[in-house]
Amino acid sequence: MRSARLLDLIQLLRRHRRPVSGDELARAIGVSLRTLYRDIATLKAQGADIEGEPGLGYVLRPGFMLPPLMFREDEIEALVLGSRWVAERADPRLAEAARSALAKIGAVLPADLAESLRDTALLVGPSASVIADAIDLGVVRRAIRTERKLAIGYRDAAGLASERLIWPFGLGFFDHVRVVLAWCELRGGFRSFRADRISQLEATDIRYPRRRQALLKAWREAEGIVATP
Repeated sequence: MRSARLLDLIQLLRRHRRPVSGDELARAIGVSLRTLYRDIATLKAQGADIEGEPGLGYVLRPGFMLPPLMFREDEIEALVLGSRWVAERADPRLAEAARSALAKIGAVLPADLAESLRDTALLVGPSASVIADAIDLGVVRRAIRTERKLAIGYRDAAGLASERLIWPFGLGFFDHVRVVLAWCELRGGFRSFRADRISQLEATDIRYPRRRQALLKAWREAEGIVATP
């Protein structure tokens, strides 16, 4: 099926940061070189930012969204359920982003799939009372994306206040609270900070010395958590 082959080609290109030769791509997905060139042309027409040419290799630039025709019904259900969960459980800015994303997906889906999106029977149950955050989690997410340190004021479970400089690398959403995962310079180790106990938050322009992915991997290993694909 051609749509599945195009998906395989996109996934293959995403695994490579450097240009990959046409011969290698063709062998990997089991097609002729001529068919590969046609498939690349099709993906480019659909909006994929693929750079390269025969003899030099091809690379996919970040930011390409797969065409909606490649979504299966169960994938649509997963998107709807996940978006509805975020809309109910996340902070206001992220909740609005989830609703907006779901509306955009619905606007471009083929009619039969759009109907599946509207009529899905997968629902998110009522949430328990979420403790209000005293900070803007959008600032935390931006610091995570840009790998910047945050200066925070924090009050622990015993009520003891402290000032910390942290390297945020993750944000956990639970039924009652949100938790910032970070390396704490004061404690010299990984710490979890409940967002409702962060009394002050200041973004800095200081890049922390390790990559976010490396911190997340080290934290998972320290906690004995197996990463999910």
